[in-house]
Amino acid sequence: MSLEKPRTVFICSCERSMPGFGDSVRRGCKDAQVQSGDQLCGAEIDRIRNRLSEGGAITIACTQQAPLFREVAEEIGFAGDLDFVNIREAAGWSAEAASAGPKAAALVAMVAEPTSPPALVTLRSNGVVLVYGRDQAAMEVACQLAGDLDVTVLLTRPEEVTPNRVWDFPVVRGRIRNAQGHLGAFELIVDDFALPVPSSRDRLRFGAARDGAISKADIVIDLSGGVPLFPAHDLRAGYLKADSADRAAVTAVIAKAAGLVGEFDKPRYIDFSADLCAHSRSRIIGCTRCLDLCPTGAIASAGDHVIVDAAICAGCGNCAAACPTGAAAYAVPDAQTLLRRLRSLLVTYREAGGRDPVVLFHDGYHGEPLIDALARFGPGLPANVLPVAVNEITQLGIEAWIAPVAWGAAAVMALASAKPKHELAGLARNVTIANLLARSLGYGSELCGLIETDNPDMLRLALDRVQPGSSTPTPATFLPLGDKRSLLRNSMIELHRAAPTPVERVVLPAAAPFGGLDINVEGCTLCLSCVSACPTGALSDSEQQPALYFSESACVQCGLCAATCPEKVIRLAPRIDFPAWSAPRRVVKEEQPYECIRCGNPFGTRSTIERIVAKLEGRHWMFSGENARRLELVRMCDNCRVDAAMSEDLDPYAGPGRPAPRTTEDYLRDRNSETKRV
Repeated sequence: MSLEKPRTVFICSCERSMPGFGDSVRRGCKDAQVQSGDQLCGAEIDRIRNRLSEGGAITIACTQQAPLFREVAEEIGFAGDLDFVNIREAAGWSAEAASAGPKAAALVAMVAEPTSPPALVTLRSNGVVLVYGRDQAAMEVACQLAGDLDVTVLLTRPEEVTPNRVWDFPVVRGRIRNAQGHLGAFELIVDDFALPVPSSRDRLRFGAARDGAISKADIVIDLSGGVPLFPAHDLRAGYLKADSADRAAVTAVIAKAAGLVGEFDKPRYIDFSADLCAHSRSRIIGCTRCLDLCPTGAIASAGDHVIVDAAICAGCGNCAAACPTGAAAYAVPDAQTLLRRLRSLLVTYREAGGRDPVVLFHDGYHGEPLIDALARFGPGLPANVLPVAVNEITQLGIEAWIAPVAWGAAAVMALASAKPKHELAGLARNVTIANLLARSLGYGSELCGLIETDNPDMLRLALDRVQPGSSTPTPATFLPLGDKRSLLRNSMIELHRAAPTPVERVVLPAAAPFGGLDINVEGCTLCLSCVSACPTGALSDSEQQPALYFSESACVQCGLCAATCPEKVIRLAPRIDFPAWSAPRRVVKEEQPYECIRCGNPFGTRSTIERIVAKLEGRHWMFSGENARRLELVRMCDNCRVDAAMSEDLDPYAGPGRPAPRTTEDYLRDRNSETKRV
């Protein structure tokens, strides 16, 4: 395919330890100026230096010597685009290297796609340390850190602890009831808080205790041996937990704490748009997908939407992968950039002559070393397996699984550790939905999958067992544009358009991010409560007449409409209805408005007003007999109803008149009248 802008690509055979791949890259990257070499980091480095002096866009197919090439670029003041791609471990060092030319071209094209660096979050630590323990080990850790850091020791249920000869750091007793925060901003609530008695002799003794003390710290070292203070505690920046009996672990904690002073930047992994969030409306809870999946507690409810604490977020991406509206969007990279790279990868692979491509998502801290080990000590990756590095495999939404299939991928896999860093439940749910769609549309039964291994040989065995699905006769070529929800919708439509055996409707499991609504139309009163609750505009009304419309492609199955409906006539139906996605909004129910009998303005629906009148007429004392004229108020709009009640002195809540009180004179008068008649 054509690259976005003119680019020079240097392909090195790494001292002829692998094929040159120059011809394949020329065939796949049509606008690139390809230069081949055998030792670009050594004898031929002047070729790199001369080209860097000209500026422009340059890709060097070597990551091992990237620091050297960056140093050369800095020396000559290079100001262009300089990218690096690993085709050696990914393609060249393989038993199938002779057939890996299309893969090399695809990897070069993928890395040429522009990316933007994410925003950063800065954590500041002044070195205030709280050591939380129960025995002498906590005191020893504090002694080692006290020379460089501001240390306080908090002992919980202390055993026999010998007091220091000189109290050069505070030692208190207490039990942490609640903890929140992160590196540089921990806040802890301590019960049973007590200060030591100065006269402590052979062991520390403490004075009167109180509950609810507040402690603030930049770093928390937990040697208490109890339950961790935070969920997914190993991902909480600044919280260091170790077994006090494990001397190696304690030593590692001391070394790490000593380095946690200063300013530290981390990516803002999630771009959050509160106006798109479908969490709640009018105190009715709808979508809780992100809250259910977040391992660190970085997400919390905040009224109609949730909030994401970027300082606590560990970047797993489970929330973004599950978010049906795109309110939570992953930023390292964003979904559009990832899909654009995947499209370049697959289109270039096909144009360079490759067949049956298998996309292999992997992370940098586990997957990349495993692929490297397979290339160095084993047969390497198969020629048709295209590795794609992502920050976390758990960031992959449904669009990342199905779009490659539409672009011609024979299978899409993700590589995870046997002991994963993050929970994989959300990822497994997306894989299930992707496989259901692929199977229903004729692509294959298990087109998407997860490989969980820490062994490079087992990785190769799993890849050899991948069964390519049915290739689409006309792979899609659509450009991924728009926000996350638009990307998902477009990927779904293109997957259906390119399907070998397309069907109109696929039933999906519960919690799928799209679907329809089964509405009991007869029970619907067109109160339109569901319209006001719907966060995506899937349900809408009309300004001309009472009506309810539904746009299935916008429905995210948050459940707010069903929870809000006073008649309880709405039921969620998780599915994908392809004709409905391509069609305009459909009419669920519409009626003629009821016109005010006084001013003629429309208000309410005819069926609702007539039903109210039928229920009240002759059946309720307020609207029967001489009070029957009060029914006219029901047939009036709100303005005329108020005007009628005020001008005619008509109280719709007034009951029958009370009889006048009878006095003694009234009684005597009535008795005398009866006596005279007799």
